Amino acid sequence: MENSFEEQKRLEKARKKVEDIKGFYKHLAAYVLVNIFLLVMQAINLEPGETFWTWGTFITALSWGVGLLAHWLSVFSRNVFFSKNWEERKIQEYMEQQKSRSNKWE
Repeated sequence: MENSFEEQKRLEKARKKVEDIKGFYKHLAAYVLVNIFLLVMQAINLEPGETFWTWGTFITALSWGVGLLAHWLSVFSRNVFFSKNWEERKIQEYMEQQKSRSNKWE
């Protein structure tokens, strides 16, 4: 029975990882498509004498790119901000706190 529980836990983690990776690739596809559209629209709507190479032309791609980088780091990199080990420790800590609180009143 112990093996079955551990196997189920590994399966859930693997599914979560696959969902995280799919989410990142969807985010990447949206980033590419929307920014291509915005850049093409900017190029089409240029007034005579205006330059395409301005800060305003690329601010959306740059700021969204920072968010995309953070998403990539959270999915593919280890121990960036809040690692899985940190998550597990915090869960255990909160479980112990709740257990001690419930034992206090019994």
